[in-house]
Amino acid sequence: MAFPQEFLDRIRSMVPIADVVGRKVRLTKRGREHTGLCPFHNEKTPSFTVSEDKGFYHCFGCGAHGDVISFVVEQEGLSFPEAVEKLAAEAGLEVPKASPQERQREERRGSLYDVVEEACRWYEQQLAGKDGQAARDYLAGRGIDRETREAFRLGYAPGQRGALRQAMHARGYKDDQLIAAGLLKQPEDGGAPRDYLFDRVIFPITDRRGHVIAFGGRTMGEAKAKYLNSPESELFHKGRVLYNLARARRAARDTGELIVAEGYMDVIALAQAGFPAAVAPLGTAITEEQIAELWRLADEPTVCLDGDSAGRRAGYRLVERALPQLKPGFSLRFALLPQGEDPDSLVSVQGPQAFRKIVDGARPLAELLWMKQVEGRPLDTPERRAGLRQALMDDVKRIAQTDVQQAYKQEMLQRFDQAFGFQRGRGRRGAGGRGGRGGDRWAPRDQQRRLAPALGVRQPISQLQHRQEQALIATLVNHPATLLENAEELAEIALVYRDTDLLRRRLLDLAMERQEIDTVEIRGHLRQVPDGAHLETALSREVYRLWPFADPGASVQDARQGLRSLLDLYRDRSAKDETAEEGRRLAESMNQESLARLEAKRKAAYENDSRAVDLDLDRDSGSAAGPSGPGQSGSDPHRSS
Repeated sequence: MAFPQEFLDRIRSMVPIADVVGRKVRLTKRGREHTGLCPFHNEKTPSFTVSEDKGFYHCFGCGAHGDVISFVVEQEGLSFPEAVEKLAAEAGLEVPKASPQERQREERRGSLYDVVEEACRWYEQQLAGKDGQAARDYLAGRGIDRETREAFRLGYAPGQRGALRQAMHARGYKDDQLIAAGLLKQPEDGGAPRDYLFDRVIFPITDRRGHVIAFGGRTMGEAKAKYLNSPESELFHKGRVLYNLARARRAARDTGELIVAEGYMDVIALAQAGFPAAVAPLGTAITEEQIAELWRLADEPTVCLDGDSAGRRAGYRLVERALPQLKPGFSLRFALLPQGEDPDSLVSVQGPQAFRKIVDGARPLAELLWMKQVEGRPLDTPERRAGLRQALMDDVKRIAQTDVQQAYKQEMLQRFDQAFGFQRGRGRRGAGGRGGRGGDRWAPRDQQRRLAPALGVRQPISQLQHRQEQALIATLVNHPATLLENAEELAEIALVYRDTDLLRRRLLDLAMERQEIDTVEIRGHLRQVPDGAHLETALSREVYRLWPFADPGASVQDARQGLRSLLDLYRDRSAKDETAEEGRRLAESMNQESLARLEAKRKAAYENDSRAVDLDLDRDSGSAAGPSGPGQSGSDPHRSS
């Protein structure tokens, strides 16, 4: 039985060869490859290698070589069709029925490679010719040099409708072939077929072997649809393909790094700037099949996201899609770009070093999962915090692999503990617990307060309050508009910790001197003052993880709302301080006038206590703040939808 080549390629891409070989051979991972004792001959020193990237095994001792299908044939004594059926079942694929029509389709598919390749050469010729001057100028204006242009086989589809059809007819290709290859489209009115792409810069799309299978086209102006891809065909299924995959395979194998950008120009600009291992989906969200393809090239590909709220939401959707597929050693990392920047603009304006810094600071998938659940969620009541915990556990349960699921459960519970100041009880022999048998009970906050002084332990809640003040400073530095807008109110508060309060004063001094100021100027100024060393601690990943609105990639709107929550907290805390002072005066005078004033202030200070949260360990009121900003109400305007 003959199977379509496309079907065999899908099996090879969907069934990891290392997993199949690993059932018969004890493999040791070394870089991107696995080694072990050859199953085809007796040996004491490993000479057998399995390459996930290349999709084959090879023995340097006996010369055995093949792919995942041939391994099953050789090791399990199955015929080729039996091995294909076995692996197809593992991949969840239905084996196509053999038929004359299917064989004819496979032959036609083989010929379509020739059609598309010929079209690619013609597009390249048009770009290099006199009609391609405007396209060449456009690419030059985008910083793409001739060497890069030729390496990526960029082309040009002329503005004259029918130019490609006429050229391909001259080469002996018929309309039905050109339509099947996605080069022409048949009008609904039944007229003559028309070129699918015209007056656009052309980006050839290849499969993982480097065969051209489709094209992307970009207008040189500001048309409504800037980018247009070939329609899906027998060769091209955009949910399975990644742009630049064939070229990135070689680079990823050498470096172990793989970058996922948004579009063609990002990938090309990165390659020209020294990041050749870059790929992009084709105008859609990354699919499960594309994730599996990424993992064939790198254990932890880095996904570049726009730094605004839309970029984070795209990252959250990708997290949801990746969770069921996670497996030991394989995950994703997320690089949040500055707002308004993409890889193309970043390397063009700020240089490769700036992009390298962002990639090196990429966040793990676990952090995006946490951010997805806490961003914009009010966490000021026990019920809401319990809701967060349940939502995190529901996400974790979607991870199919048991070991990874357990590791994520521990990670999320640890983050939850840290965010809300919980600690595990230790029972009778532990930290002064009253009976109890195990270490899995939650120690309430008031119990922690009683135990901590005797144990001499610095409580997590105190550290969280310090982080909270650092989040306030980070928001002002990363979003200067919030500093200028709130300078008067900032002058009326005092932060608890000396380092953050000193930074607050320095920022106010700067705001009074200048009407306009940007982040770079603020950072430069603070680093020159004597206490400016504290700035880097405030601008830390840990702060951004707990309070995402302080991140430089957050939107100005989110930053304003988050800062408003922090300032409201300090205003309410100040009201409580005044109430406490009134209480002391009452204790001294014990008169009716003082009592009335005290009751009025107490009512004003505590009527919104379900919203405002006090983290000061010296006071008994309030509860622990949530990581998305303390004191947010149920009607928080930037709660995730």
